[in-house]
Amino acid sequence: MAHILGSSLPNIPWEDRPQGLQTPVWRYSGNPVIARNGNKRANSVFNSAIVPYQGGFAGVFRCDSLSISMDLFAGFSADGLHWQINDDPIRMEGADPEIAENEFRYDARITPLDGRYYVTWCNGYHGPTIGAAWTEDFKRFHQLENAFLPFNRNGVLFPEKINGMYMMASRPSDNGHTPFGDIYISQSPDMEFWGRHRFMMGTIKGNASAWQSTKIGAGPVPLKTDEGWLLIYHGVITTCNGFVYRFGVALLDHEKPWIVKERGNFYVFGPEESYELTGDVPNVTFPCATLTDADTGRITIYYGAADTVTGMAFTTVDELLSYMRKYPHEV
Repeated sequence: MAHILGSSLPNIPWEDRPQGLQTPVWRYSGNPVIARNGNKRANSVFNSAIVPYQGGFAGVFRCDSLSISMDLFAGFSADGLHWQINDDPIRMEGADPEIAENEFRYDARITPLDGRYYVTWCNGYHGPTIGAAWTEDFKRFHQLENAFLPFNRNGVLFPEKINGMYMMASRPSDNGHTPFGDIYISQSPDMEFWGRHRFMMGTIKGNASAWQSTKIGAGPVPLKTDEGWLLIYHGVITTCNGFVYRFGVALLDHEKPWIVKERGNFYVFGPEESYELTGDVPNVTFPCATLTDADTGRITIYYGAADTVTGMAFTTVDELLSYMRKYPHEV
């Protein structure tokens, strides 16, 4: 059995797998866990980040407004199921005026590290790039320099320094909907200057694993296990009806996380239910956050559904690794 190297979370939101279901990941019976009208100005709430906080949970949520502007909002929950999302967007402090004014903000991730909660997101600065900030209380947010030049998306910070360096996965992109994309890792001594860029993994062309043939991107913050970093990532195929977003898993080396030790050939989760198949952008399941309990190996996943609502799903570290190894992609 594999083990998550992390903290206990006895109040993790959880449902056992329905009897007779064979899939490695299963849905919360009350989905969507967050409806599209999550605050008074929201058209949709999706692709959001959530972490344990003070005995409950806190998050940074993508809420597209009734004018369809994209922005980030803080929120809190006692149980991870019922959320109070602020009606006003997050105001950043300390940013250089050059980057403080943004065109948009969306698709956040939160990484607890160094006694802070680091937030990364897709930040509009002459096109999409990776914004970064930290908070201690989800009320005051201190903005850092953008991590990269445009164009880039899916910036995901690892939850510990590796060999003294911060590590961030990202996917270089374009200024549109990006019909391509591989995952890279960059390193920084100080969360400001990023370099030592390394290729991690790319799309799989052809018919062998077509669900991830157009583009891939890092999903939630990687999970440290005793066998390596467990990465849940999204993969996209281009169909005659547009993009379809699913997610799969890979296992990365502890010390050199750009080295992929194992990777799944089959996706582990994809759009099936009406709220995933129909919405502002149909056929999307987009993972952005996990909660984990090291004692049980349980993993609760929050994902955006059809760019409209937030879904919740459940699995365990053993389920994911076993499924990946049952249907491997040769690396």
